[in-house]
Amino acid sequence: MYQFTHGYSRGKLCLTSDSLSKGWSRGWGFSSVREFKELLGAAGNRLVVVEFSAQWCGPCKMIAPAFQAMSLQYRNVMFAQVDVDSSQELTEHCSIQVVPTFQMFKHSRKVTPFSRLKRILCCFRSGPGSKKIFEFQGADIEKLEEKIQELM
Repeated sequence: MYQFTHGYSRGKLCLTSDSLSKGWSRGWGFSSVREFKELLGAAGNRLVVVEFSAQWCGPCKMIAPAFQAMSLQYRNVMFAQVDVDSSQELTEHCSIQVVPTFQMFKHSRKVTPFSRLKRILCCFRSGPGSKKIFEFQGADIEKLEEKIQELM
């Protein structure tokens, strides 16, 4: 079934499906839309943060240690990484155009600006031209952590 291992390996945070059922809060590297949907389903109501990156990407390499550290710090959040070069089907499915891109999911769906009343009020104050709060590009560690804290 899966050949995932627990730990951080080659820029990917990995976890076995057995470990997930035992309550681990980490994520794993995956490459197919099917595996992606299984991860989202297994996450339940927990926040899932997915990093779309590439091995050749300098900013991706810069943020990788911080992404790993956040996976240890935020134990109630699942973290996953997708290599865009080896996961083209999933990259297209998630409409990724820039690396690194971070997308946030909850209840098997991408978190949207209107998924909770708090965000509706936030977006209303920000005006109609405000940016999506569930996805961003670039290796901005502070912004990533801010979004995780906002959406937990």
